[in-house]
Amino acid sequence: MALSKINEVIRQRQSLLTEWVKGQLDSGVLRSDLISEVELRRESTAFLEVLSEALDKDPSLSFRQPAYRPVLNFLEELSRSRGKKGFSPSETAIFVFSLKQPLFTALKALHIKDAEGLANAVWEVTEFLDNLGLHTIDTYLVGREEVIRGQQADMLELSTPVVQLWEGIVALPLIGTLDSNRTSIVMETLLQVIVQTRSEIAIIDITGVPTVDTQVAQHLLKTVAAARLMGADCIISGIRPQIAQTMVHLQIDLGNVITKATMAEALKTAMNRSGLVVMRRAVPSSPTGLGTSALS
Repeated sequence: MALSKINEVIRQRQSLLTEWVKGQLDSGVLRSDLISEVELRRESTAFLEVLSEALDKDPSLSFRQPAYRPVLNFLEELSRSRGKKGFSPSETAIFVFSLKQPLFTALKALHIKDAEGLANAVWEVTEFLDNLGLHTIDTYLVGREEVIRGQQADMLELSTPVVQLWEGIVALPLIGTLDSNRTSIVMETLLQVIVQTRSEIAIIDITGVPTVDTQVAQHLLKTVAAARLMGADCIISGIRPQIAQTMVHLQIDLGNVITKATMAEALKTAMNRSGLVVMRRAVPSSPTGLGTSALS
């Protein structure tokens, strides 16, 4: 009896839609700057249509039944869409939870005479909408995690730029902590640039790496080994006094890797190994009488 009454209420979509949209607008939670009333009404109408079709196939309100898969799909798409627009989880879930009040009001208007029947109907609606609301929140959180992971991947790529300093010489300035995930990105990026530029020397600058422990050293050695397999020697620069002391204390052996204190010293070494010479030459005086100099 209760289920048939609920189905009857859902199918009266027009009157239910009006009260539902009004409830969402009056909730104080909905972001009017992120969604218009027209768009809200369109989404609400579409949801009631999908829900009504599910009820026609299976009136049990068992949301995990196959008939309700389109309902869950609709809410999943809604959650992802609103998450990208900037809605919070509560602002997204209110779409479902705000349907309770108009449904309860409509159930009472059907004059369910016995209190037990009304209580059963209210409980079934509450449980059903609570499950849908929780599913909406879960989907929202999964979507946000995907966005965060994508942003982290983009940041990792941006934080590992490989630049060509000279013909045959590239540099990779590292900033932040090295872990396994980032090391693989660093290695892949460096090897790609080595191949593209046909470079024979790669400078890995760790000035921006806060600490160097055994794990970080292992990651660096893996990168150096991979570069050597591609025919490029590596120079590690940015070895500060604190890092040098730590590496000695931890008995970290970088093997045959050349290390330098600064990027400038590393570049000088790289150019010498490449047979390049940098000389300072005199430049004619400027009209002001001040001399200038340049490197070639």
